Order: sequence, then C-alpha cells, then structure tokens
Amino acid sequence: MSAADRSYDRSWDEIEDMLDLANERAIEWRSWFEECKNNGDRDGMKEAARNYKALEGVVKTLKWTSSRRIRSGVNTRRPSSSALAFTG
Repeated sequence: MSAADRSYDRSWDEIEDMLDLANERAIEWRSWFEECKNNGDRDGMKEAARNYKALEGVVKTLKWTSSRRIRSGVNTRRPSSSALAFTG
C-alpha cells in the first residue's frame, strides 16, 4: 500500500502512539466515571461517560487503521505501552 492509497498523512508509529494515548485516556475517563458514581456526582458521570464513549470510537477507528497496515504486509504493530486495550 502506498501513501497515495491512504486518506491520512500520519506515519504508522504516529498512529500507534495515538492509539496508545487514546487507550490511556479512556482508562482515565472510565476511572473518573467510577469515582463520580461512588460520590453520587451525576454531572461528573455524564461527562466521563460522554468522553469515554467518544474515545471508544477513536480507538476503534485507530485499530481499523492499524489493521490496514497488517493487511498490507507492513511489519505488525509494536508492543503496546498500554496494558489495557479496548476489545470489540
């Protein structure tokens, strides 16, 4: 796959870094949701849930983009620094 076949101008390493960061931030928002839930903070729960769901979409998109790298025969993804990644 050549760069002309892509509709984005990021290196594979940049995409993988963005995926790691999105996973880390989603974990933080999920944790914030649980903390707000324990404190009865409904507004905080709404904010955390909204941001978590948005990041879930970002993660899915970046995973899809990364899968194009694998299908194109480029080396597979380097080990992630993030221990937890979205499934699904």
